[in-house]
Amino acid sequence: MAAPTLARVLTAAPRALGSPVGGRARCSGVPPAAPPWDPPERARLRAREHKEKRQRQRRERAALGGAGPQVPTAPPKGWTPKTIIEYQHPLEPDGKKATGVALPPAYSPRYVEAAWYSWWERQGLFTPPASLPGGDRVLSLVLPPPNVTGSLHLGHALTVALQDALVRWRRMQGWSVLWVPGTDHAGIATQAVVERWLWQQRGLRRQDLTRSEFLEEVWAWKQRHGDEILRQLRALGASLDWSRCAFTMDPGFSRAVVEAFVRLHEAGLIHRDRRLVTWSCALRSALADVEVEPRALTGPTALRVPGCPQPVTFGVLVTFAYPVEGGDGLELPVATTRPETMLGDVAVAVHPDDPRYRHLHGRYLRHPFTGQLLPVVTDPTVEPARGTGAVKVTPGHSSPDLALARAHGLPLLSVIGDDGTMCPPGGGWLQGIHRFVAREKVVAALAERGLYRGTQDHAMTLPMCSRSGDVIEYLLKSQWFLRCREMAERAREAVTSGRLQLVPKFHEKNWKTWMDNIGDWCLSRQLWWGHRVPAYRVGVPSAGSPPEHPEGLWVVGRSEAEARAAAAHTLHCPPDELQLQQDPDVLDTWFSSALFPFAALGWPEETPDLQRFYPTNVLETGSDLLFFWVARMVMLGQQLTGRLPFSQVLLHSLVRDTHGRKMSKSLGNVIDPCDIIAGASLQELQERLHHRLLDPHELTVATEGQRRQFPHGIPECGTDALRMALCSHNVHGDDIRLDVGVALSYRHFCNKIWNAVKFVLATLGPDFVPQPPEEQTVPQHPMDRWVLSRLVQVVAECGRRMEALEVHGAIAAVHHFWLRSFCDVYLETAKPTLRDPATAAETRRTLLSCAELGLRLLAPFAPFLGEELWQRLPRAPPAPPTLCLAPFPDAACLAHWRCPKVEAEVAAMQEVVRTARALRDVFRLGAARPPVAVRCVVEVQDSLAVLGPALQALAQVGPLQLLPQGAEPELGPGWVGAPAGPDTHVYLCLRGLVEPAAAQAQLRARSRGLQRRLETLGGTQGSGESPPHPGTQQQVAILRSELARLAQALEALDPPGPPEDPGGRREDPGSQ
Repeated sequence: MAAPTLARVLTAAPRALGSPVGGRARCSGVPPAAPPWDPPERARLRAREHKEKRQRQRRERAALGGAGPQVPTAPPKGWTPKTIIEYQHPLEPDGKKATGVALPPAYSPRYVEAAWYSWWERQGLFTPPASLPGGDRVLSLVLPPPNVTGSLHLGHALTVALQDALVRWRRMQGWSVLWVPGTDHAGIATQAVVERWLWQQRGLRRQDLTRSEFLEEVWAWKQRHGDEILRQLRALGASLDWSRCAFTMDPGFSRAVVEAFVRLHEAGLIHRDRRLVTWSCALRSALADVEVEPRALTGPTALRVPGCPQPVTFGVLVTFAYPVEGGDGLELPVATTRPETMLGDVAVAVHPDDPRYRHLHGRYLRHPFTGQLLPVVTDPTVEPARGTGAVKVTPGHSSPDLALARAHGLPLLSVIGDDGTMCPPGGGWLQGIHRFVAREKVVAALAERGLYRGTQDHAMTLPMCSRSGDVIEYLLKSQWFLRCREMAERAREAVTSGRLQLVPKFHEKNWKTWMDNIGDWCLSRQLWWGHRVPAYRVGVPSAGSPPEHPEGLWVVGRSEAEARAAAAHTLHCPPDELQLQQDPDVLDTWFSSALFPFAALGWPEETPDLQRFYPTNVLETGSDLLFFWVARMVMLGQQLTGRLPFSQVLLHSLVRDTHGRKMSKSLGNVIDPCDIIAGASLQELQERLHHRLLDPHELTVATEGQRRQFPHGIPECGTDALRMALCSHNVHGDDIRLDVGVALSYRHFCNKIWNAVKFVLATLGPDFVPQPPEEQTVPQHPMDRWVLSRLVQVVAECGRRMEALEVHGAIAAVHHFWLRSFCDVYLETAKPTLRDPATAAETRRTLLSCAELGLRLLAPFAPFLGEELWQRLPRAPPAPPTLCLAPFPDAACLAHWRCPKVEAEVAAMQEVVRTARALRDVFRLGAARPPVAVRCVVEVQDSLAVLGPALQALAQVGPLQLLPQGAEPELGPGWVGAPAGPDTHVYLCLRGLVEPAAAQAQLRARSRGLQRRLETLGGTQGSGESPPHPGTQQQVAILRSELARLAQALEALDPPGPPEDPGGRREDPGSQ
């Protein structure tokens, strides 16, 4: 074998499995391989028996307290350690791999994926040409910018795989393609990570540093970790134009952010106001409403809250009474889920028509802790049937209460600080105490005063911070807000008019509902990392604040000089007399992200890129970002540029793990795509957890979750297998459950293609003269015509699916052609024709056409494997230098290959093959090739007479006899049969291969064993028994199918079978 001289062969098993040395060493606990003649059902049943045996052994060891040796469990299903081969040949001067050397004996991702990406970059394949060769055929899109200090997970990888498939497909069609990469500064996430790192490594808090010192630390962190994502994107094969890579804190992008803020302020859309904002006490920052996750509670629920020493119980309603001032023992009971906020109550409201409280209209209540008098006000918005019918008014911590207080001219009080602790005017006895600790103290104090009236279970929705897991607090703050109503109306119209297409279409309903109910967007964030708000507070040293601006005059400008000039103009005073102080807050990260499609192309300047590639064509992202990001890009894109930023949005479903759980670092189920590409042991996975800066509780949970999900680590699958596994999911439907096992199955698919192309190369030989596949005439042999006709159908289906953004349908069509049409059928039937000089040349041309066009179809999904094999195929000049630029197959150019009649004939032949192989499997004939007889109608006989050699090769049978339909021949001993459709019957001759009595005994024994298994699964229920459990229904169906086949075989063995010399027999000349 010459391969070891061409490439270094690593015989150690992949690290992910921890196997002993030896490329194909079997791990302890692996069930022995099923005999090659076992049907798939039998193999699955045997694997199930071995699994149950291992489970029983584990239970026995547990019962003995863990005594006895530890027996390792089996590696992932379908996996055996593979030989790793690395590419070690010198590269060509331009960095291209050497393709003149022999291919390794087996597919190895590490060998295949070496050096190609860097060569593609050197060739400038990912950068669109200066001119537009495709005319007006332009595809431009942006990669959703991931957080700069994070790392990609499988959700990101899904977006990359889908976008890159579309990008490579259009590029092969001759379009001018621009795919812009970038990263997001991720204000809250990045600042939280750096703060945690400073505390763990140096014992420093952010407040121990100046703002400039802290920002230096963040930039240093970005320099250390910011390239990790770019490395992952390259490993995924993303054909991004790296010369245009953007970062949302770059100088040019920052200039675009300031310009956008100034223009929106000048248009009257951005304004400053004092309102209740959704506040994260853990982050000490305001949040956008879409960053709040509602959590439904059905009753009392204990939750951990950041900063609180013990779990807090939510989902309870506390009732207490306010004493009526001068009321001789009268009281007014109120019910609340937040008793700690009663320290900020300014009134109690009742419905004006509620007869229970009519006698209290205009009266006052005495606050039991502050001594303040609280008025009883009447308001029609109060619902008498809820709670006690009386509502405590706490305007500093409730939006409905704030509206009620302003309507009645009540004071506004806040009793909870930015950090979530109690503050004045709550009273000194609770000063600095956590709000949820204060809750218990308030209830206890009310009980001491005799005002506590009880607690009851209460279903409620708890607002949670999606960033920190904290319970949201509502605080009164002066912030910058963006009015969204007018922009939302235009965004809604864009969808209803069809100018903006959402895929799948069912998202349109949510889009319209959200736009109809949109509120103002709070832009201020109390952070240091981010784009600082370009607004300045103006002070006049001699006169203080201007009288018409009691809280200070705020001006907005692109620079301090511009803001100073604007303030001087407003106040009619010299600029030098003014003092300006810039707002310390930064802008919401989503504000800068919403500018990405045009700011990354140079806006606000009219750059050539902006003119050529804006608006972009399509955006692909997760459906959970529809309102976080997509809606805001649409609103700001239309407002600032006058055009939609894109015309199509493909929204993929939420990505979950194999158990249906959301991906979370704290659960340990987040998978780095590179771990699937290169493989990783459990030890390596868990070592990385310790670098993620999780808190101790999260680290414990994540470590255990990882151990359960990946007990053997992750096997090496390669980039192409991962990309195809991701693209194979229907992203238009329900949530996606990603399983490493799917990627593993696609690695096996890659190996199948590898071996198929190796066979083609060996068949062609060095002297083969190729011609363009599109120019090949229609061949004469039916199997050649069949496979080319199947290829045309796949090309058409793939193109149709890609146009509809149904990438999963396209990869399914390509997968089915390679596996089911080319490898499983055509290659097997081509071997006999290659031995015939009369048909060999035509078959070689067909083999090359299928392989070359098949690799072009595969290229958008598996670019590395496609390039590696395509470069070795002989090609007619002029040929492009790379598969990336090879024309994507066009069904119109191949229409002359379509042959529906031959496809129907081969489909009938394949049904005969399936029946014959099923009979072989039942009787376990091994390598024997028994004679076969087929009774069918005349039309099928005619086609089977021509397809006889193909049928024999695929069914692994001997001489073929064709019998006329309707004839009743004499039955002779040794034949068994089964139907192959309504008018076709297939018989196999078992004389000399099977002893009838022994076969019957064996079949009955197998039937009894399967029947016992079926009974244990509840699959033999009578009229009074319950059906099988849903989790075992698939197993029950497999068992019943196998039992039916065995019963059919027993029935066939009882009477003698078909003829030794039937009348009217027609023999296939190819069977002699």
